[in-house]
Amino acid sequence: MSLFGSLYTSVSGLNAQSQATAIISNNIANVNTVGFKRSDATFAALVTTESAAAKYSPGAVKMNRLQRIDEQGQISQSSSTTDIALSGDGFFVVRDENETSQDGQFLYTRNGQFFEDQDGKLINSAGKYLYGWPVSPLDADPTQPIRNTVFNPDLSALTTIDVGLATGQSQVTTEAQLGINLNADQIDREINQATGLVDYPSTIDFSRTLRTYDSLGSAQDVTFEFIKVYGPQAATVSGSDGLGPTDLLVSEVGLPLGGTFDFDFGGNGTETFGPITATSTINDILEFINNYDGVGGGTGGFATATLNTDGEIAITGIDFQATDTFTLTDGGTPILAGLGIATGVFSPAAGFGAGTSPAANFDGTFPDLVNVPGSAQFNPGGWWQMNIVGPNPAIPITQGLINFNSDGSLNAQVDADGKRDIELTGVNWGNFSDLQNIEIDITAFSQFADFYNVAFASQNGSELGLKSSVEIDSDGYVNARFSNGKLARLYKLPIATFSSPPNLQEISGTAYAESADSGTVLLQEAGVSNAGNVVASTLELSNVDLAEEFSKLIVTQRAYSANTRVITTVDQMTEDLLRLR
Repeated sequence: MSLFGSLYTSVSGLNAQSQATAIISNNIANVNTVGFKRSDATFAALVTTESAAAKYSPGAVKMNRLQRIDEQGQISQSSSTTDIALSGDGFFVVRDENETSQDGQFLYTRNGQFFEDQDGKLINSAGKYLYGWPVSPLDADPTQPIRNTVFNPDLSALTTIDVGLATGQSQVTTEAQLGINLNADQIDREINQATGLVDYPSTIDFSRTLRTYDSLGSAQDVTFEFIKVYGPQAATVSGSDGLGPTDLLVSEVGLPLGGTFDFDFGGNGTETFGPITATSTINDILEFINNYDGVGGGTGGFATATLNTDGEIAITGIDFQATDTFTLTDGGTPILAGLGIATGVFSPAAGFGAGTSPAANFDGTFPDLVNVPGSAQFNPGGWWQMNIVGPNPAIPITQGLINFNSDGSLNAQVDADGKRDIELTGVNWGNFSDLQNIEIDITAFSQFADFYNVAFASQNGSELGLKSSVEIDSDGYVNARFSNGKLARLYKLPIATFSSPPNLQEISGTAYAESADSGTVLLQEAGVSNAGNVVASTLELSNVDLAEEFSKLIVTQRAYSANTRVITTVDQMTEDLLRLR
């Protein structure tokens, strides 16, 4: 019995080593297969139990296959923007090309060599179609965080990644940013007290045009016009110019000796300037207005008088309350008429109140003030009218006032995003495109005594662009790039993980299927928990080591030869046995 048992044992050894050779052969054959995972042959003894201790019956050997699915392969650079590899655990989710319904079997692969097929779907070199989560069009901008897309960790939430539909794209302008310095030495102009603005159209001190894009991808030029103004406080300016602060009122300006005028602010009491003497100067008039504190002891600082760069006397109130009027009245010997200063009552622009926004910002699009009249930083001479003009130059999109602090910075409150915005809403371009809302960030506006300067001007819209390429980034997003320079998120790749990857069922095409021993699939975003990271423009090579395989092949060959030698020996022994007579 033991003699023939040795024969059967050697036969099982031949069979086991043959299977081990087949495994080694398969590993070597797939040494250049992208994403291929090698297998190892392991052996286990099968023992034949005998009741008599003095007897021994040989057993056999059993070969088991161990898949090295969880062993990382080398990552190699690729020139294709749709090639991807995984560094760490997990698999890409794919399906066979003929399984287009939700009833088809999902497969899992490390072969990330993807490209577009004739229908615009991403397919790998083994013919497996890539699946992912669709990204909401509201989250298409890759510069913004995901806010509207939910990545449901369920296979039913996945769709075929189809980039053929992304043939063209335009981006509607929703945001714009301007950085402009306005010249603080610009001559002010008086506003229309009935509207709080300089009448439109008017001479413009400075303008800048910015190209935006509507919902149809059409270019829409928006012009920002700036006018330096007195107001919205009560204000007036002299008709005489070329005046200097030390000019003598009588001998140089030509005013009559002994002339006077009266000034009253908001009913605080009338004070009289003069009578002028031979030594009276323009500066005396300025100081009189600036030091007015009302009869009976007011607090002072009701109005300011300055000489602008043209040498004109400008008188303005400090506040823009409805009651903050001032009155100029010539005396018996008039002075104001000789200076070209109108007499009468001067009021703030109609509708101005106690709030933090001038009423000239009639549609609420302009930001509120931070430093209101009475604040240390408030600058009553820092007002500019801003006209925002679209395709119809006869009717501005909006008009309003902005103010600059005494240090040249913009006097405007920030919104919840930390920006100082002009909010354009419901802009109608007249071409049947959607009504458009645009936030114009003017945080970088300044007013210094220097040249007008545009530091930057940008917006987030674009004209229609055709798809030029598809790329998968390191976050697992499938993006389409367009000829207009825009990049749009289309899908995000899920990373499938299992509790026991070596127990997955191998499928043709370097793919695996879920099995009872592998555990249930868990979909995760790349880099989350135990999911690996996506490495863009790379491929994971086979994890086969040729040197190791050749070494195992030599050992297997020797083991096979040794088993054949046992069979030969047993054959000779049985032949000797048969010769006995």
